Amino acid sequence: MSTVPTPGTTRDANLLRTGLRLEYATLGWNVVEVGFIGYAAALAGSPALAGFGLDTLIEIFASLVVVWELKGVHREREARAQRLIGVAFMVLGLYLTAQVIVVLASGSRPEASPLGIVWTALTVVVMFGLAWGKLRTGRLMGNPVLVSEGKVTLIDGYLAAAVTLGLVLNGLFGWWWADPLAGVVVIAYAAREAWETFKT
Repeated sequence: MSTVPTPGTTRDANLLRTGLRLEYATLGWNVVEVGFIGYAAALAGSPALAGFGLDTLIEIFASLVVVWELKGVHREREARAQRLIGVAFMVLGLYLTAQVIVVLASGSRPEASPLGIVWTALTVVVMFGLAWGKLRTGRLMGNPVLVSEGKVTLIDGYLAAAVTLGLVLNGLFGWWWADPLAGVVVIAYAAREAWETFKT
Protein backbone atom coordinates (compact mmCIF):
# COMPACT_ATOMS: atom_id res chain seq x y z
CA MET A 1 0.00 0.00 0.00
CA SER A 2 1.50 3.32 -1.09
CA THR A 3 1.88 6.17 1.33
CA VAL A 4 0.64 9.59 0.33
CA PRO A 5 3.36 12.14 1.13
CA THR A 6 2.38 14.85 3.55
CA PRO A 7 2.53 18.47 2.37
CA GLY A 8 5.45 19.11 4.71
CA THR A 9 7.42 16.16 3.35
CA THR A 10 6.77 17.20 -0.26
CA ARG A 11 7.76 20.78 0.50
CA ASP A 12 11.00 19.67 2.18
CA ALA A 13 11.88 17.41 -0.76
CA ASN A 14 11.22 20.23 -3.23
CA LEU A 15 13.37 22.63 -1.21
CA LEU A 16 16.18 20.07 -1.05
CA ARG A 17 16.05 19.63 -4.83
CA THR A 18 16.09 23.41 -5.29
CA GLY A 19 19.10 23.75 -2.98
CA LEU A 20 21.03 21.07 -4.86
CA ARG A 21 20.18 22.62 -8.26
CA LEU A 22 21.45 26.00 -7.06
CA GLU A 23 24.71 24.41 -5.93
CA TYR A 24 25.15 22.49 -9.19
CA ALA A 25 24.52 25.70 -11.16
CA THR A 26 27.15 27.49 -9.04
CA LEU A 27 29.63 24.66 -9.59
CA GLY A 28 29.06 24.66 -13.34
CA TRP A 29 29.57 28.42 -13.67
CA ASN A 30 32.65 28.47 -11.46
CA VAL A 31 34.39 25.53 -13.13
CA VAL A 32 34.17 27.40 -16.45
CA GLU A 33 35.17 30.63 -14.71
CA VAL A 34 38.44 29.24 -13.30
CA GLY A 35 39.80 28.60 -16.79
CA PHE A 36 38.47 31.83 -18.28
CA ILE A 37 39.68 34.08 -15.46
CA GLY A 38 43.07 32.36 -15.39
CA TYR A 39 43.51 33.11 -19.09
CA ALA A 40 42.36 36.75 -18.72
CA ALA A 41 44.62 37.27 -15.67
CA ALA A 42 47.68 35.92 -17.48
CA LEU A 43 46.87 38.00 -20.57
CA ALA A 44 46.52 41.28 -18.63
CA GLY A 45 48.93 40.57 -15.76
CA SER A 46 46.10 41.54 -13.41
CA PRO A 47 46.50 40.62 -9.73
CA ALA A 48 42.83 41.47 -9.18
CA LEU A 49 41.77 38.84 -11.70
CA ALA A 50 44.23 36.34 -10.23
CA GLY A 51 42.73 36.90 -6.79
CA PHE A 52 39.25 36.56 -8.21
CA GLY A 53 40.29 33.20 -9.62
CA LEU A 54 41.21 32.04 -6.10
CA ASP A 55 37.86 33.25 -4.81
CA THR A 56 36.26 31.10 -7.50
CA LEU A 57 38.17 28.06 -6.23
CA ILE A 58 36.93 28.79 -2.71
CA GLU A 59 33.37 29.05 -4.01
CA ILE A 60 33.76 25.66 -5.71
CA PHE A 61 34.99 24.21 -2.41
CA ALA A 62 32.09 25.74 -0.48
CA SER A 63 29.54 24.41 -2.99
CA LEU A 64 30.99 20.90 -2.73
CA VAL A 65 30.74 21.13 1.07
CA VAL A 66 27.06 22.07 0.85
CA VAL A 67 26.25 19.31 -1.65
CA TRP A 68 27.98 16.86 0.73
CA GLU A 69 25.91 18.18 3.64
CA LEU A 70 22.58 18.28 1.79
CA LYS A 71 23.01 14.70 0.59
CA GLY A 72 23.98 13.46 4.05
CA VAL A 73 21.60 11.34 6.05
CA HIS A 74 22.89 12.52 9.43
CA ARG A 75 22.42 16.06 10.71
CA GLU A 76 25.78 15.72 12.50
CA ARG A 77 27.37 16.79 9.23
CA GLU A 78 25.90 20.28 9.64
CA ALA A 79 28.36 21.55 12.28
CA ARG A 80 31.39 20.24 10.38
CA ALA A 81 30.12 21.76 7.13
CA GLN A 82 29.61 25.10 8.88
CA ARG A 83 33.21 25.05 10.12
CA LEU A 84 34.54 24.20 6.66
CA ILE A 85 32.69 27.16 5.15
CA GLY A 86 34.06 29.34 7.94
CA VAL A 87 37.56 28.22 6.93
CA ALA A 88 36.76 29.20 3.33
CA PHE A 89 35.84 32.71 4.51
CA MET A 90 39.10 32.94 6.47
CA VAL A 91 41.23 31.82 3.52
CA LEU A 92 39.50 34.31 1.23
CA GLY A 93 39.99 37.20 3.66
CA LEU A 94 43.65 36.35 4.37
CA TYR A 95 44.52 35.96 0.71
CA LEU A 96 42.84 39.21 -0.30
CA THR A 97 44.62 41.04 2.53
CA ALA A 98 47.98 39.72 1.31
CA GLN A 99 47.07 40.57 -2.27
CA VAL A 100 46.19 44.18 -1.43
CA ILE A 101 49.47 44.65 0.48
CA VAL A 102 51.61 43.13 -2.27
CA VAL A 103 49.92 45.03 -5.11
CA LEU A 104 50.07 48.41 -3.34
CA ALA A 105 53.68 47.84 -2.21
CA SER A 106 54.91 46.73 -5.63
CA GLY A 107 52.93 49.31 -7.59
CA SER A 108 52.38 46.77 -10.37
CA ARG A 109 50.57 48.13 -13.41
CA PRO A 110 48.17 45.59 -14.92
CA GLU A 111 47.02 45.99 -18.51
CA ALA A 112 43.40 46.78 -19.38
CA SER A 113 41.32 43.61 -19.66
CA PRO A 114 38.12 43.86 -21.74
CA LEU A 115 37.65 40.08 -21.41
CA GLY A 116 37.93 40.33 -17.63
CA ILE A 117 35.45 43.22 -17.50
CA VAL A 118 32.82 41.35 -19.52
CA TRP A 119 33.14 38.12 -17.53
CA THR A 120 33.21 39.70 -14.08
CA ALA A 121 30.22 41.90 -14.96
CA LEU A 122 28.27 38.80 -15.99
CA THR A 123 29.41 37.08 -12.80
CA VAL A 124 27.91 39.88 -10.69
CA VAL A 125 24.46 39.17 -12.12
CA VAL A 126 24.77 35.37 -11.93
CA MET A 127 26.20 35.25 -8.38
CA PHE A 128 23.68 37.70 -6.93
CA GLY A 129 20.86 35.65 -8.45
CA LEU A 130 22.26 32.37 -7.10
CA ALA A 131 22.97 33.92 -3.68
CA TRP A 132 19.37 35.17 -3.40
CA GLY A 133 18.08 31.69 -4.27
CA LYS A 134 20.36 29.97 -1.75
CA LEU A 135 19.59 32.38 1.09
CA ARG A 136 15.84 32.09 0.50
CA THR A 137 15.90 28.29 0.13
CA GLY A 138 18.25 27.80 3.09
CA ARG A 139 16.03 29.89 5.37
CA LEU A 140 12.91 28.05 4.28
CA MET A 141 14.68 24.74 4.93
CA GLY A 142 16.08 25.94 8.25
CA ASN A 143 19.52 24.92 6.91
CA PRO A 144 22.29 27.26 8.17
CA VAL A 145 24.90 25.59 5.95
CA LEU A 146 23.08 26.54 2.75
CA VAL A 147 22.53 30.03 4.16
CA SER A 148 26.26 30.37 4.97
CA GLU A 149 27.24 29.20 1.50
CA GLY A 150 24.73 31.65 0.05
CA LYS A 151 26.74 34.36 1.80
CA VAL A 152 29.93 33.00 0.21
CA THR A 153 28.20 33.33 -3.17
CA LEU A 154 27.15 36.86 -2.21
CA ILE A 155 30.79 37.70 -1.44
CA ASP A 156 31.71 36.30 -4.85
CA GLY A 157 29.21 38.73 -6.39
CA TYR A 158 30.56 41.67 -4.36
CA LEU A 159 34.11 40.76 -5.28
CA ALA A 160 33.16 40.47 -8.96
CA ALA A 161 31.63 43.96 -8.76
CA ALA A 162 34.75 45.36 -7.06
CA VAL A 163 37.04 43.72 -9.63
CA THR A 164 34.86 44.97 -12.50
CA LEU A 165 35.01 48.51 -11.14
CA GLY A 166 38.77 48.29 -10.66
CA LEU A 167 39.31 46.95 -14.18
CA VAL A 168 37.09 49.67 -15.68
CA LEU A 169 38.87 52.45 -13.78
CA ASN A 170 42.25 51.01 -14.76
CA GLY A 171 41.20 50.69 -18.40
CA LEU A 172 39.66 54.17 -18.65
CA PHE A 173 41.91 56.26 -16.42
CA GLY A 174 44.96 54.13 -15.65
CA TRP A 175 44.02 53.93 -11.94
CA TRP A 176 45.96 50.71 -11.28
CA TRP A 177 45.38 50.94 -7.51
CA ALA A 178 41.57 50.95 -7.79
CA ASP A 179 40.96 47.20 -7.76
CA PRO A 180 43.08 46.29 -4.69
CA LEU A 181 41.47 49.11 -2.71
CA ALA A 182 38.00 47.92 -3.67
CA GLY A 183 38.94 44.52 -2.24
CA VAL A 184 39.18 46.02 1.27
CA VAL A 185 35.37 46.05 1.51
CA VAL A 186 35.24 42.37 0.62
CA ILE A 187 37.96 41.59 3.19
CA ALA A 188 35.91 43.20 5.97
CA TYR A 189 32.79 41.29 4.93
CA ALA A 190 34.64 37.96 4.76
CA ALA A 191 36.19 38.52 8.21
CA ARG A 192 32.79 39.29 9.74
CA GLU A 193 31.15 36.23 8.21
CA ALA A 194 34.02 33.95 9.27
CA TRP A 195 33.67 35.24 12.82
CA GLU A 196 29.89 34.68 12.79
CA THR A 197 30.31 31.16 11.41
CA PHE A 198 32.76 30.05 14.10
CA LYS A 199 30.82 31.81 16.85
CA THR A 200 27.64 29.79 16.23
